[in-house]
Amino acid sequence: MQPSTRTILATTEIFDNFNDAQLTLVAALCTPVTYNQGHVLLTENDQSDEMYIIGRGGVEVLVNPGAVGAANAPGGVAPVVLTELRQGQVVGEVALVDQGVRSATIRVSRDETLLLRLRRDQLMRLCETYPVLGYKLMRNLASELATKIRNTDWLVRQYQLRLQSEADNG
Repeated sequence: MQPSTRTILATTEIFDNFNDAQLTLVAALCTPVTYNQGHVLLTENDQSDEMYIIGRGGVEVLVNPGAVGAANAPGGVAPVVLTELRQGQVVGEVALVDQGVRSATIRVSRDETLLLRLRRDQLMRLCETYPVLGYKLMRNLASELATKIRNTDWLVRQYQLRLQSEADNG
C-alpha cells in the first residue's frame, strides 16, 4: 500500500510541527514520481529548482572527486557514494535557499522509489501567502542544513585524522 502524500510529509523533519491544514497545503504542491534503481535524479553542477522528499525506497548521494583535483588521475576517477538517504529524508533542499548548482549527483538506489517533487517557485509562493507556514518551513530547513553541515564537518575531520596518521606512519 502506497502512503499518502500528506502522510509522507507528516513524517518528514522539514515539515515538523505543521498542522493538518499546512500539511494539506504543501501536499497540494507535491508531484509524486516513481523511479527504479540507477535513475539519475539530479546531476552535480547542474541548475535545478526542485526538492524531493523520499516517500519509499532510497537514493544515493554521489560526488565527483575530480572537482577537487583528482581529475588528472590516469583513467579518471569514478564518482564516490557519500551516503544513502531513505524514507522521510529530503534531497535538493539547498536549492530552496540559494538557487545555486547541485553540489552532488543523486541516483535512485532502490526499485520503485517513490519521491515527492516540490518546485521552489510554488513553495516560496506558499510561504509568502502563509507566513507562519513559511517561518516553520525555513526554521526546519535551517535545522536540517545545520545538521548536514555538522555531519560533513565530522567526516572531514575524520578524513584529516586518517591522512595525518598515514603520514605519521608512512
